[in-house]
Amino acid sequence: MPDANATSQTVAEALLAELARRGTRRIWGVPGGGSSLDVIAAAPRFGIAFILARQEANAGIMALADAELTGAPGVVMTTKGPGVSNAANALACATLERAPLLLLSDGFTSAQLTWVTHQAFDQQAATAAVAKGHARAEGAAPAEEIAALLDLAQAAPRGAVHLDLTGAAARRNAAPATPRVAAAPAAPPFGDAAGLLAQAQRPVILAGLEAAEPEATAALRAWAEALGCPVLVTYKAKGVLPDRHPLYAGLFTGGTLEAPCVGAADLIIQIGLDPVELILQPWRYKAPILDVALRPHPIRYAQPQAALHGALAASIAALHAEARRSLWTDAEIAALRDTALAALEWRGPGGVSPPDIVRLAQQEARAAGHAPRVAVDAGAHMFSATAFWQCDHLRDLLISNGLATMGFALPAGLAAAAHDPARGAIAFTGDGGLMMCVGELATAAQIGARLVTIVFNDSALSLIDIKQQQRQLAPAGVRFRPTDFAAVAEGFGVKGLRAATPESYRAALRQAYAHDGPSLIDVQVDPAGYPAQLQAMRG
Repeated sequence: MPDANATSQTVAEALLAELARRGTRRIWGVPGGGSSLDVIAAAPRFGIAFILARQEANAGIMALADAELTGAPGVVMTTKGPGVSNAANALACATLERAPLLLLSDGFTSAQLTWVTHQAFDQQAATAAVAKGHARAEGAAPAEEIAALLDLAQAAPRGAVHLDLTGAAARRNAAPATPRVAAAPAAPPFGDAAGLLAQAQRPVILAGLEAAEPEATAALRAWAEALGCPVLVTYKAKGVLPDRHPLYAGLFTGGTLEAPCVGAADLIIQIGLDPVELILQPWRYKAPILDVALRPHPIRYAQPQAALHGALAASIAALHAEARRSLWTDAEIAALRDTALAALEWRGPGGVSPPDIVRLAQQEARAAGHAPRVAVDAGAHMFSATAFWQCDHLRDLLISNGLATMGFALPAGLAAAAHDPARGAIAFTGDGGLMMCVGELATAAQIGARLVTIVFNDSALSLIDIKQQQRQLAPAGVRFRPTDFAAVAEGFGVKGLRAATPESYRAALRQAYAHDGPSLIDVQVDPAGYPAQLQAMRG
């Protein structure tokens, strides 16, 4: 591998050296004919692989998932013009999921922009609303410029940045960047956290996406066990506390499902909870809030009475001395957890119910000796996928929650399978979401990903269909002709399977888990229980 401190290197090489130093191992994308080719040519020398995707937004979601799994910047590569505009959804997703993502696009030189209009628009302005920063690496210290841009992507709140790199700039010489350690100043604490803890007899912990880091998770678990109190997690914090832990009380979305637990609290302890994770409902609780977060959140659902901001593990350690055993019992917490899950259950007369689709997938995986990660798409099926898939570790479940974009599960699952081939991955997706990214089945086949795509097929945008029905509007614009996704998968070189009953679904799962490569199971889902699930989750 080249020396990252070499005195003679191009800007493309300086970029790759800096990415490698931070732990990036893959670039995903659809390249152009400019700087893209310089970066692809040099990448293997830095231990970085380029993986060709079929569409830029999907490649960006692959890179986002890579970033969440590794902590290193994810990288999506595009051509100029349409490549940049196609990638915009992934940038918005990364910024709202708080994931460090670099868009590396081909660019126009300043001279070209005096006479070129083909494919040309202000690429910096185009990404400004969804990216934290922009650079062109055309100044006197391009390597330093790149390092500063990546620092910005990784600083709280983490998000997307854009490097608009022309071929001429990529081939310039660049002195290596000076290694740096970015340290964001912590906001001063406020309020009487110790006093709130001393008075609390029935605290409840709400864990969010910021807590999904190893040090923070270890500190949170130890403190929760010292307090003996319920822990609810957001979708993105699944695995912070294992689902099978006696203190795990279920999901927290800001809806009604968790209200019996949180409503019984006399202190709400938010650990790494980002307001971007909550649904569009007013805060319903009167108990005081102790906020432990990486940074203050200027826009939030409710103001805390006390807060500690900065590294979560250090903040939790400072509070741990104030821990005293709560009045909660394991039996109370188990009853709350079981009641919440029971509210999402159903089995209908036709097809396979969404809870069973999820449960059986995990049962058969365990029986086969597999422990795949799962990626979950946006849609009605996500209620079952997030509630019934049991997580034991951080990032066992990937989901778009801040943006809640459809078309997430397949590319994110593909990235998870590439990240850890031994574990592999499952993509739980609705039929509508899969149609937005179905071409990436070809990418899964190309790299031999150990990925099982499970399609909840009911020929509808079910979540929007339910909302349309709730408003007593005539059905329109939410249902489509049936699609044979198993046949589509076969066309891309992916093993296609079909299931319409629990028995045929079990058989398909066994075939998929035994298959050495990507597979897809097209499951005829029974959607009859979706309205009741939505009511239970959100009221």
